[in-house]
Amino acid sequence: MTIEFRPLAATEIGEAVRFWEACGLTHPRNDPEADARRALDGPSSTILASFAADHLIGTAMCGWDGHRGWIYYLGVDSDFRRWGVGRKLIWHCEDWLSQFGAPKVQLMIRAENSEVARFYEAIGYEEDSFRFFYRRTAAKRHREQQSEAP
Repeated sequence: MTIEFRPLAATEIGEAVRFWEACGLTHPRNDPEADARRALDGPSSTILASFAADHLIGTAMCGWDGHRGWIYYLGVDSDFRRWGVGRKLIWHCEDWLSQFGAPKVQLMIRAENSEVARFYEAIGYEEDSFRFFYRRTAAKRHREQQSEAP
């Protein structure tokens, strides 16, 4: 069976979102369709996909933030795991990110996902230890309240 690797088309976003949901890659506080649209609309991000017989079997979103490359939404159809699809998607992301001169590629996984951690370790990724902080950008009102504090 031939497996094709190529950028995801904007018309395939719905299929990718359903795929991410089936793979358990989505989270209720994120809008995966909006994530996909931003990735495909941006000049420094894309979604790479793999297809077998015109069936979506894998994805990886990658982007350059001006400092390092990032990979998100790596997923492979369970029927195609251990075929090298995930590894090849990572390689395609690394190649795509090389156009920006990315000296390092990073990704995040959920702390409890030891199976995925083993996958990344097996293909040469190293675990780092740092604390991750975030704030939703819709927090303008909260920022205004903080600026009024003594």
